Amino acid sequence: MRALVVEDDPTVAAELVRALTAAGFAVDHAGDGAQAWFDGDVEDYDVAVVDLGLPRLDGLSVIRRWRDAGRSFPVLILSARGEWTDKVTGIEAGADDYLSKPWEMGELIARVRALVRRAAGRASSTLRVGAVTIDTHRMTATLNGAPMRLSPLEFRLLDYLAHNPGRAVSAGELAEHLYGAAESSDANAIEALVARLRRKLGGEVIETRRGFGYLLPSLAA
Repeated sequence: MRALVVEDDPTVAAELVRALTAAGFAVDHAGDGAQAWFDGDVEDYDVAVVDLGLPRLDGLSVIRRWRDAGRSFPVLILSARGEWTDKVTGIEAGADDYLSKPWEMGELIARVRALVRRAAGRASSTLRVGAVTIDTHRMTATLNGAPMRLSPLEFRLLDYLAHNPGRAVSAGELAEHLYGAAESSDANAIEALVARLRRKLGGEVIETRRGFGYLLPSLAA
């Protein structure tokens, strides 16, 4: 999963990036509204966390521009303004959730995960893919009920495929969502990662569609 943090306070931004990374996200950071608007317009994110009081372009304007451009990834607003009218304004601008400062990091992570689940059409934090069960809250997986030993990257790849059921995901898209914008898309690295997962899950769990990418066939319609 790939997240964009839009926050101009360096200390708060660092805390958000650290917490989201620990929660399994590949995280990019924008320190002002203009950069955020550009990043969200040209990159594919699974979720964005946006402060409203930003230099160069305010957070509401950023969200409106994303929505006007057809960018539909879920957005969580962070703001010191907690009146219900402020929340209504944020939702009407195109945000999906609103969290007032001060906030607890655990609640923020839970809300971000819920937004990602809803965007994928899933209500539960537990996903079942044949004999594999994925717990997106605990970042764990089991095979036929037995706990699996997965590296963070292996879990994130499996998690991303499970949130895109029945769709072949290209190696380039997987690399972007696993490593973020700072890393180049390496198809060989993704292929090696998929091979490792197949050795642990069984070769039939992750299917290759030549010319298209990888998918979990048991979730296909």
